[in-house]
Amino acid sequence: MILRRLGKTNIKLSPLGLGCWQFSQDNGFAGKFWSNLSNDETLQIVRASLEGGVNWFDTAELYGWGKSEASLSQALQKINIDTQSAIIATKWWPLFRRSSSIKTTIHDRLHYLGGYPITLHQVHMPLGFSSIEKEMNAMADLLEEGKVKCIGVSNFSEDQMIRAYSALEKRGIQLASNQVEYSILNRKIESNGILKRAQELGVSIIAYSPLAKGLVSGKFHNDPHLIKKSIRWRRYMRMKKHFSSSSLLKSSLVIKELTRIASKHNASPLQIALNWVINFHGNSIFAIPGATKFKQAIDNIDSMKIKLSTSDLDSLDNVSKHYT
Repeated sequence: MILRRLGKTNIKLSPLGLGCWQFSQDNGFAGKFWSNLSNDETLQIVRASLEGGVNWFDTAELYGWGKSEASLSQALQKINIDTQSAIIATKWWPLFRRSSSIKTTIHDRLHYLGGYPITLHQVHMPLGFSSIEKEMNAMADLLEEGKVKCIGVSNFSEDQMIRAYSALEKRGIQLASNQVEYSILNRKIESNGILKRAQELGVSIIAYSPLAKGLVSGKFHNDPHLIKKSIRWRRYMRMKKHFSSSSLLKSSLVIKELTRIASKHNASPLQIALNWVINFHGNSIFAIPGATKFKQAIDNIDSMKIKLSTSDLDSLDNVSKHYT
């Protein structure tokens, strides 16, 4: 597995990390998006990811208010992963809070992680009561105190990312990453300035929802009634965006091309879509697909082994350009 440098840090990550929202154990609003995974199911997913070459995990305070972090750390402990070798990214939730909350809640983050350090700490969204500059200075304090190893943001626009970058630069610290939604069916960061500016600044992009909530699999195109079988809020999210009959028709050409290329590589459309995300723009984009089943974790891992040709990459680019 060829590792990639996170931003301008010395931290080396696999192109794919494991998104851990699904480990929320039905706790809190965010936890209602997923079925409640057992400890054994979580353990199998984490173990498979590690054995397949994934070397980092992305979680957040919001994901079950610590339940996801705790579930992840418990699985790592059962696998006997040394605390110094684990790479974990988590996030501070800013809604209705000020920057001072970053420093008061870090103890909770470390508590739930059960002795595993925070490699990447991120501001989950630009929704706090304090300015971006104050939030970045609070993050910088944590880094200088040795409580986190690097700093990132999530869901920040181009201008907001620049402000975060500049605030940290004044402290002699580099902004490592911006975690945003990105997939072959959602390429907005290519047209709104985020991707280009991140590349100029040396900030890595971490793509969440890289599989467009499962739409790239093609199964919803083959059987639209499956949308109504999605659990809880995921059903609402799917029906609201990209999953209407007109949206399915619009994306059908992309699915057709994913399927064609998948047949060449003895892979699934989902795996081709995931490989495209982490390779089309060189080494600048990481992705964090989730997994609620052992097989999904294996499918994610196997997607990294596929070698798409330049022709494959460009063909998928052309057929999905209207999503930029």
